[in-house]
Amino acid sequence: MSSPVPATLLSARINGRSVQVAVQPHHTLLEVLRYQLDLIGSKQGCDKGDCGACTVQIDGEPQLACLTLAVHAEGRDVTTVEGLGDAHHGVHPLQDAFDRWDAAQCGFCTPGILMSAESLLRKAGRAVTPDEVRHALAGNLCRCTGYTKIIDAVVDASERMAPDAASSSTPEPSAP
Repeated sequence: MSSPVPATLLSARINGRSVQVAVQPHHTLLEVLRYQLDLIGSKQGCDKGDCGACTVQIDGEPQLACLTLAVHAEGRDVTTVEGLGDAHHGVHPLQDAFDRWDAAQCGFCTPGILMSAESLLRKAGRAVTPDEVRHALAGNLCRCTGYTKIIDAVVDASERMAPDAASSSTPEPSAP
């Protein structure tokens, strides 16, 4: 009979806050986020890295939380979808665009898509093309949409966030 594996103390910054939590070495980051820290925005979909619903950012890079052991987040900055909007700035432009373009249907995939898209927009620092969005979201599956409104919303957010956004005019989505 084997003895229980001792927990490890994980210290990380999650959504800008320093956090310490005891984790088992075999627990994924997704399990710790959802079931120990009550950050339920990242969804538990396929548990094998196929759907992207669990996408978070680790040190600014999109990562699949279902495939990342929690201990690998030690000393790192982890951002979940809950960390996109904040009390000081309100909702993130991507969240606003998803709302305006009606880009989320059931919403299960949306947190992972937002995290992948935010990384693209932050790195680009300019308006992006639909092809760039398609490439950035290639690891995020959605069963409810045809992706068109998602891509349009990300492009719209990028145009609104671009440094020259004050001089450009982005059309509003047409009513259904």
